Amino acid sequence: MAKKLKTAHRVESARPKLKRRDYESALADLHVELVKLQQWVVRKGMKVCIVFEGRDTAGKGGTIKAITERVSPRVFRVVALPTPTEREKSQMYIQRYIPHLPAAGEVVIFDRSWYNRAGVERVMGFCTEEQAKRFLDVVPSVEKAIIESGVVLLKYWLEVSPKEQTRRLEARINDGRKVWKLSPMDLKSYGHWYDYSRARDEMFRETDTSWAPWFVARSDDKRRARLNIIRHMLDHIPYEELPRETVKLPKRQDPDGYENPNYPLKVIPELQWPTE
Repeated sequence: MAKKLKTAHRVESARPKLKRRDYESALADLHVELVKLQQWVVRKGMKVCIVFEGRDTAGKGGTIKAITERVSPRVFRVVALPTPTEREKSQMYIQRYIPHLPAAGEVVIFDRSWYNRAGVERVMGFCTEEQAKRFLDVVPSVEKAIIESGVVLLKYWLEVSPKEQTRRLEARINDGRKVWKLSPMDLKSYGHWYDYSRARDEMFRETDTSWAPWFVARSDDKRRARLNIIRHMLDHIPYEELPRETVKLPKRQDPDGYENPNYPLKVIPELQWPTE
């Protein structure tokens, strides 16, 4: 395994939210490890699949962004499927997800996954109870087959408190930077907190297997949750740091008579921005 960073002590009691400076420092270290993981995955042809589920506003998108912002999108591929088409609705349910599973040298991250059937589809009536029950019966076998094909599968559930979910949804309503995050489904789902809780509980009972367990992250403090999840990922995907060759920039060529052209470029104005 690559060199491990210092592991934070597990603390159950309430803590102040992590300061941005501390968060960014810890995240920078984790990004270095993610790059090492990326290089190992490519070199060894590993196949990694990471599933993110959770309540609305739980922080799935921000966590995925934190994971992927310093690695290659050609290796770390994010899958967020839209509403199924009429043709896809007629297919075997898992069929639309299978083509997105990783090939050798890839890490595929599902921003919501086949578990839509166990959550939003079930709670909001987009599938029948019989279909939901059938899904819960068969998905452990499907995941076992995925793992036996050589895929490293990690499943994360992000859990947010009712109070924090309310605060985040109100922010989406009132903050012009976040209005795009607010969907009609978010508003419809908001009143079904305990329906989602019951659906989640049954999903855990039926699909929290020894070969594909669920890992739960409490995400009221988004920064802590992101760091904890990335650290957990790195601890559960086997990788090593590959040796690096010494890199030295070559000598830049002489201008050999080159001069910048006197061309009327359309230069963007340099505005005066406030500084600290």
